[in-house]
Amino acid sequence: MPATKLLQNRIFLADGGLETDIIFNEGIDLPHFSSITLLASAEGRTALERYYKRYIAIARSNGFGFILESPTWRSSHDWGDLLGMSRAELKAANAAAISLMIDLRSRHTAPGFPILVSGCVGPRGDGYVAGEIMRPEAAEAYHDEQIGTMAAAGAELISAITMTNANEAIGIARSAARRNLPSVISFTVETDGRLPDGQRLGEAITDVDTATDAAPAYYMINCAHPMHFDHVLVDDAPWTRRIMGIRANASSCSHAELNEATELDRGDPADLGLRYRTLHDRFPHLRVFGGCCGTDHEHIAAIANALPREIPS
Repeated sequence: MPATKLLQNRIFLADGGLETDIIFNEGIDLPHFSSITLLASAEGRTALERYYKRYIAIARSNGFGFILESPTWRSSHDWGDLLGMSRAELKAANAAAISLMIDLRSRHTAPGFPILVSGCVGPRGDGYVAGEIMRPEAAEAYHDEQIGTMAAAGAELISAITMTNANEAIGIARSAARRNLPSVISFTVETDGRLPDGQRLGEAITDVDTATDAAPAYYMINCAHPMHFDHVLVDDAPWTRRIMGIRANASSCSHAELNEATELDRGDPADLGLRYRTLHDRFPHLRVFGGCCGTDHEHIAAIANALPREIPS
């Protein structure tokens, strides 16, 4: 069965805020906020495995599927240059990240417990700021090598996380489509529910679908608190029905406030779980639930406890 077809029949959990969890809860430094650096040492790989196993256990014990999102959010060319990695080293690291996800799946999958391997692609620039916006063609060219590497390594889908503008999302969706891989586009929004470049969320989704013949399998929202976007979601709107996943921040602070913070704001895990349940009750087509900045396994456990066990017919 195609990977994304599984989402029609059940809820899938994802992990939390990998980078903030590793830095603040594990006390491990991540240069340039890049978790791909953990693959360079045995200690780092052990930390990654320990991290993912917590979430796999939560999903399995609650009867949900799980999406293994690779630790490759900041492992495209520009970030590799900042990390002092050659193109060959970066390519090898991206392939190794997918191999680790496949190994984890092989060790933990079971009948009735599906696990999907997703190759994570992050924005070329800062995930909080739109910055210089590329044309879709330039975005496709920029992200193509990373996507190709992860596809060849065995990724079942490509997830573009924390997208700040439609153009970059279009390029990523086109690159994945050329390889017959389903893509997932996850936009981040500011406290007013608009993308960092000022575009309305619904317009961005419509623009990507129009430019790619609706290539993305579905859309998500991440790196924002539910109170930042629940008010802009329109019941029964075609673009809202394209959103199938939520990976919210623990904190209700703005991106600017989070950038200035010196301590982790974990918010209220129980409250976050209830907000997810409210969103699912309102939009029962939602299928994928994880976390972003400031969330850890406690938040995902609270979300899992709040979600229904049966998919509404």
